[in-house]
Amino acid sequence: MARRLSYSARHEVAPETVYSALKERQFWEDQMTEFRKLTPRSDIESFTVDDNGIDVVLIQTIPKTDLPAIAAAVIKKDLVITRKEFLGPFDATKTEGTYSAAIPAGPGNLTGVQELLPTETGCTLRRTSEVKVFIPFVNGKLEQLVLVHLVDLFRGEAEFTGDWIKAHG
Repeated sequence: MARRLSYSARHEVAPETVYSALKERQFWEDQMTEFRKLTPRSDIESFTVDDNGIDVVLIQTIPKTDLPAIAAAVIKKDLVITRKEFLGPFDATKTEGTYSAAIPAGPGNLTGVQELLPTETGCTLRRTSEVKVFIPFVNGKLEQLVLVHLVDLFRGEAEFTGDWIKAHG
């Protein structure tokens, strides 16, 4: 059974400002620099901005030695995560997109939808995730572990985004 999570990052700037930051390759390069503090092998595989929106593919490698014990028991090598982020064309009322994370021959998957919405004080980037692990007996524990780490990731990314916008505004 899959587990779901919704997370909302609130920003005190207009949604156009957040969208404009996400359109900048430098934003993603700087974010990868931050990721490398935790996962030394973090890179942008592809980056496209066009009339269809923003499409980014990131590759992150977590050494097996850095994995929690329950994950290391089922993942026999370094964990290579391919993360895809898509946000459609900007819409002042609601910009929609998707994201996913995959591990080659991995024990599960992560998918989600994201929405950039205006608020009275700025905007919210809301992400709704679904994680599914296909390993009997430990699937629930691993799904919960992924969701806990996802909240930490989204929180850190929201903080990074706010700081990046302030520094480059």
